[in-house]
Amino acid sequence: MDGLRGQLEGSGEVKLATLRDGSRDGALYVVSRDLARAVRAAPAWPTLQRALDDWGQAEAELRDQALTLEAGSVPGEIAFDPRRAMAPLPRAFHWVDGSAYVNHVELVRKARGAEMPASFWTDPLVYQGGSDDLLGATEDAPFADEAWGIDLEAEVAVVTDDVPMGTDPQEARGHIRLLMLVNDWSLRNLIPGELAKGFGFYQSKPATAFSPVAITPDELGTSWDGGRVHLPLEVEVNGRRLGHPNAGIDMTFDFGQLIAHVARTRKLGAGTIVGSGTVSNYDRSLGSCCLAEVRMLETLAEGEPRTPFLSFGDRVRISMRDAAGHSLFGAIDQGVIRAGQM
Repeated sequence: MDGLRGQLEGSGEVKLATLRDGSRDGALYVVSRDLARAVRAAPAWPTLQRALDDWGQAEAELRDQALTLEAGSVPGEIAFDPRRAMAPLPRAFHWVDGSAYVNHVELVRKARGAEMPASFWTDPLVYQGGSDDLLGATEDAPFADEAWGIDLEAEVAVVTDDVPMGTDPQEARGHIRLLMLVNDWSLRNLIPGELAKGFGFYQSKPATAFSPVAITPDELGTSWDGGRVHLPLEVEVNGRRLGHPNAGIDMTFDFGQLIAHVARTRKLGAGTIVGSGTVSNYDRSLGSCCLAEVRMLETLAEGEPRTPFLSFGDRVRISMRDAAGHSLFGAIDQGVIRAGQM
């Protein structure tokens, strides 16, 4: 135990999950680094939101629980089953998604023959999404109509503590407490009509899904530079690889810049989730993290898209492994189903 504590003391390396317990917000659990075992968080921290509200104290206690769990079996531990996992924050006070990979935005506009304003390279794009109903990693995603153009969007997200209004990018990086993976579902055929109204997304952005666990930044080791995750994001559709672009490459705006952008005119409350937007690399050999990008590339190369959007019965899997090949967040693994079949 002393050797393990010496390796991890002060590092803050913790994996956290919210498991179903019959309540809306679930119960907070500390998960072992191999994602095999879990133990309920100390009574003072019944939910992840409660822990984030007082992260200075909660992090130390949760870290101690993580150390004890790594050292061996502990009273009350259970086998960790991602099928019991809700979103780490099943309902959040604030969910805002960016579009940090500007090459992706450039490609979208190029495919429809639109010029991209130069300001897109200096001023981040963001939208505020619905956060009252966030999906767990293995919850099937319900849709009423395939004609809506069902698409995945694989991303990375961070969770902050309280961020003061006017925080600059460097300070903002210090407010990042946790990271998660995201499937920011999109209904592509509804987007143009909504954007044409000049008032943003709503119907075209259904409930977003998150990885089974959220992790503290130190869990990433040298793959985390304070604002970017330098690891491939692995995406599969129906068991076939769609892409594995590196989340740290071609990210025009890091998370510090995204947080500073959204905090320019307002403070952010503890538990705010900030997404990266669809991960995308200029190296197209690494594939894509959404079908819209695949279709754009086909349109540019062949004049029209060949790859369809998702259909009922399709399955999407999103995951990330560390340099040693170990799963960091567990996998988002969702089926596409017709609404009413849940």
